[in-house]
Amino acid sequence: MKKWINQHLHPLKTVLTRMKRNFISTLMMCCVMGVTLSLPGVLYIIIDNLGKLAGNVQSEPQISLFLKLDISKESLANIEKQLKSNPDVSNYHFESKDDAWQELKKNAGASDVAGLLDKNPLPDAYFVNPKSIDPNTINRLQSQMQNWEGVELAQADANWVKRLDTVLKLGKKAILILVVLLAFALIAVIGNTIRLQILTQREEIEVSKLIGATNNFVRRPFLYAGAMYGLGGGIAAWIILVGIIRLFNFSVVEIADLYASNFRLEFPSLTVSIVIILSAISLGWLASFITVNRALSQFEKNTT
Repeated sequence: MKKWINQHLHPLKTVLTRMKRNFISTLMMCCVMGVTLSLPGVLYIIIDNLGKLAGNVQSEPQISLFLKLDISKESLANIEKQLKSNPDVSNYHFESKDDAWQELKKNAGASDVAGLLDKNPLPDAYFVNPKSIDPNTINRLQSQMQNWEGVELAQADANWVKRLDTVLKLGKKAILILVVLLAFALIAVIGNTIRLQILTQREEIEVSKLIGATNNFVRRPFLYAGAMYGLGGGIAAWIILVGIIRLFNFSVVEIADLYASNFRLEFPSLTVSIVIILSAISLGWLASFITVNRALSQFEKNTT
């Protein structure tokens, strides 16, 4: 166990010493990675906050249940019971046909039409607010309520939710594409840096191979170098992301106050922060692994 620790501890110390010696170039590399990784991070935070904002807006989606004119008291009580026990229902309120009729008479223009009618044509109605703004959930809940006994029409007012959900899904796809493209760019940048380090240590590597050093021994310090670049880039990305969100919040607070809202862009959670840093480390390690393997294969060809 001690031997295994020394095998990894020694190259790690060597890498950290070289990075300290070339502090400016190391810092520049970490900053480049940080800026690159922060771009999809910022988009993700904005899309995620918009989704949370959509779930808290006052004009939430609503399902209107218009009941049959001849509905029995038993059916009405059964609908009330089903609404109370339904886990997808956030809240609801009942509006009787008499209250709706009086409201109709009060409205300008509609009062003249109401005066021409001999009796109240309006039905009793329930107005239901679902817990989720997911269009599929709302459509499923609407279809379920339409089949309840005593319901004449279940109408969902969720067109704006469908549009917003489509925009959010499009934004998430755009983030995924951006992440993939930037990942390839980072692999190329880190790989090129590691390749230059390999070239500067070419004679040392060749001598090590001649005296029996294994590929794992040669590869290990460069893998640690890539991982350290990734760690520095991940931390830089997190700092940039927090700084951008803090800067945005100055304007967001002013706009939210105008609408009597306390909305703020949330800072990256612990999970998101860990994902950013681990992703950066993985990209750095992968770039080093690919570059070193190509270099070792070329060394072996030249020596045969």
